[in-house]
Order: sequence, then C-alpha cells, then structure tokens
Amino acid sequence: MGHDLVVFSGKSNPQLAEEICKHLDIRVGDAIVEKFSDGETRVELNENIRGKDVFIIQSTSAPANDNIMESLIMIDACRRASAKRITMVCPYFGYARQERKSAPRTPISAKLVSDLFTVAGIDRMLVLELHTSAIQGFFNIPVDHLFAKPIFGPYFQNVASDKFIVVSPDAGGTERARAIAKYYNCGLAIVDKRRDKPNESAVMHIIGDVEGKDCLIVDDICDTAGSLCKAADALISKGAESVSAAITHPVLSGPAIQRIAESSIRELVVTDSIPLSAEAVACGKITQLSVASLLSKAIRRIHTAGSISSLFV
Repeated sequence: MGHDLVVFSGKSNPQLAEEICKHLDIRVGDAIVEKFSDGETRVELNENIRGKDVFIIQSTSAPANDNIMESLIMIDACRRASAKRITMVCPYFGYARQERKSAPRTPISAKLVSDLFTVAGIDRMLVLELHTSAIQGFFNIPVDHLFAKPIFGPYFQNVASDKFIVVSPDAGGTERARAIAKYYNCGLAIVDKRRDKPNESAVMHIIGDVEGKDCLIVDDICDTAGSLCKAADALISKGAESVSAAITHPVLSGPAIQRIAESSIRELVVTDSIPLSAEAVACGKITQLSVASLLSKAIRRIHTAGSISSLFV
C-alpha cells in the first residue's frame, strides 16, 4: 500500500486492527490512546498524517460510551492534524438497535451517534452488518455497509446438505437469512416471536418445516442469548435434528455464556468484530472467525477508489 495510507486503532479491538494491518502490509499507526487519572480520554498522534488517507478502527461495543467518546476524540485529532480524508471503520456499530421510536417519548439513539461521528469530522463510514440497513440513511456522508456472508458462507459449506435449512430468529432478520439460504440453495424458516420488553422474548411458533433438518440460525447480534436459545429449543421441539447459529456480533452480555453452554445449540459461530471475553473463549460451543481479511479488502479498495460492491457476493 502507498505511504499515504495510515490506520489507527482505538482500544476496543486492537487485535483486529493488527490483523487488518498485516493484510494491508503496513503497521498500525503510532498513537497514544489512554486515560488521564480523572478518566478523561487522552489521544496524541505520534506521526505526521498531513494530507494522508486515515482509517480509524474502533468497534463501539461495551463500554459503548467510552469507545464512542474515544473515537470522537481520535477523529478530532486527525482532523486537526490535517488528514486528507478520515474513514471511521466500525466493525460493530453500537446503539444500532435504537434506530426508531419504539415507544412514546423515546430517543433514536442510533441517529444521535451517527450525527456525533459526522460532526466530529469523518468523511466516510465503513461498517459491518448493521442491525438494519436503514441506518445508512442517518449519515450524510458515504457509508460502506459490509455483510458477514463471505465469512460464514465457506465455514458451513462442508456441512450443508439436503437436510440443511437456514432460520431467521425473527421476521426482521428474514432478508439477512434469505441471503445465506440463497448462498447454500436451501430452504428458509422463520421464528415468530413476541418481545414484551428489552432482552426478553417469547417464541410463538415456527414458520416452515424443520423436522429432521440441520438448522442454522442467522442473526446480526447475540446479546443475552435469550432469544437465540429459545429459538433453538423451539426448533428442536418441532423435530429439528440439530441447531447451529451464525451471529456476526458477539455482544454476549449478562447470562449469555451460561445460557449458550446449557442450550441445545451445537455450535455458535461469531466474528471478531467484538473481542471475546475469557469466559466466552473457554466455552466449548463458541467459534470465532476473523473479519480482518474482509475489512482489509474494503480499506484497500476505498483507498484506491476501487469497487466495494464486489465484496457483497
């Protein structure tokens, strides 16, 4: 890559940034990103970026507020150092589930976070598997939205058979699941569920025939794993032979790991958009795949003004 490309990393996922830079054959940009004794974020860039194409890699996962603020300060530092262009690479975009008014007098927090990034001074946004594609419209700058299908697709290729079926855990994820089902040329089922309040759901029934099938649940986020485990139980109760899951972002908060370990899920495959905790790594059911290759290809094509759409195949 050219000398005018610089990749900086926030503190949320430095391992992923290192892997991305290995694919790009460059080093991670030299920057101090730490906290003052009072908890305020300190950022100092230790190299010249005047007139350069800068990419900041930071997932806004837990602690979301700290990681967002850290990102904003890094963006401001790059802008004031006269970077030619600043691209925010956000493998996991926090607050994405608050993308609409779900009840009276509630905020649209995803729009607020989008505005914060834009006002801070980014020129472009690169994200992976947004909760809903409509969030792209919250930005008044170009947004490159990548999908995890190129990561998950080959992994399950060897187990896909005539008994294989892709399952969406809710009606809202049907488009995502349909894309994977098309990749394998297999059937599609949908779990009909009712969510009474955040982090709680009740599975109602299964739309589609899963009897004797090897089911693959596809979703963007696994948070407390309540919905995922209930969906797996519902599929088994309807005669499914096995249930695996491909979830892009392993938020895995609260009792998630214990629920997964005790569930009927055979394997949960996730990406490294969010680092796994030690407890999650120790869980024998969780497999993590890297998105470094996919993101590095996108960064290279953005830098060289190449096409991103070919990565969607």
